[in-house]
Amino acid sequence: MEKMILTGQSTTDGAGVKLFRVFANDNAKLTDPFLLLDNFGSDRPEDYIRGFPWHPHRGIETVTYMLEGKVEHEDSIGNKGTIGTGDVQWMTAGSGILHQEMPPLQEGMMQGIQLWVNLSSKNKMTPPKYRGITSQEIQIIKKDGVEIKIISGTYDNKKGPVKDLNVDVEYFDVSMDKGKTITFDLKKEYTTFCYLVEGEGYFEGSIVKRRQLILFKDAVNLTVVANENLRFMFVSGMPINEPIAWGGPIVMNTREELQTAFDELEQGTFIKTNRL
Repeated sequence: MEKMILTGQSTTDGAGVKLFRVFANDNAKLTDPFLLLDNFGSDRPEDYIRGFPWHPHRGIETVTYMLEGKVEHEDSIGNKGTIGTGDVQWMTAGSGILHQEMPPLQEGMMQGIQLWVNLSSKNKMTPPKYRGITSQEIQIIKKDGVEIKIISGTYDNKKGPVKDLNVDVEYFDVSMDKGKTITFDLKKEYTTFCYLVEGEGYFEGSIVKRRQLILFKDAVNLTVVANENLRFMFVSGMPINEPIAWGGPIVMNTREELQTAFDELEQGTFIKTNRL
C-alpha cells in the first residue's frame, strides 16, 4: 500500500472566487482518475459573488457538492436551477457543454466541493449529461457516532443515487464523533483519497488535519480514528491510465484534440447538443 498526504493552496478561479485548491494538474497522474479538487467557500460575499460565469468543458465530469449555502446554475443543454445545502450536481461534459455557477448573495457560509473526474478516450466525446441530486435523495447511514452520506457507490448494502457513471466512483460524505472508529474495505486497484473538511484524525496511522488530503494506492482497507469531531470526503475510483492533455477547462488525450476543441470554440462549433 502506498499513501501520501497532499496539502493544497489558496487561489482564485472563475471571475475571482477565492477557493482552496487541493490538487490539480501537477498531481493528475498520481490522482487518476481524479483531476482536480477544489474547496470553495466563504462567509464574505466579496469572496464569491462574482462566481463562475459562462465557460466550456469537454472530456471530463464535474461534480459540485454543496456543504452550506446555495449556487444558481445554468447550462447549454437546458438545465437551470439552484444547488442547495447537501445537493449534488454531477455533470458529464463529454463532447462539450457551456455552463455557469453563480452564488447569490446569502447570509452565513457558502461552501462546497468541486471534483473533476476524467473520462476515458472512448467516452471523451459522449453526449453531455446532467444529474441533479437533492439532499433528500442521498442515502444516510447513522450508527454509533458515525454518519455516512452515500452520493455514489455502495456502503453497507446501501447505494447512492448517482448511477450509470462512465468511471466507477465511490463518493461518501463522512462525519464522526470524537473517539469513534470506522473501517472501509477498498478496491485494491483503485485510487482512494480522504479530504478533511473539519477536524483531525488518524487515517491508517497517519494524522491528517483540516484541509489536508490523504491518498492511497493499492490499499485493501482503511481505518479512520477521529481525534476530534471529524468530517471528510471519501472518494475512490478506478484509474484510467491514459495520456492527459489539459488546457484549462478541457481535458483530452492529445494536444491535437485540445487544439480542435479550442478551434471549435472560436468557430462556434464546440457545442454538439444545444437547447438554449
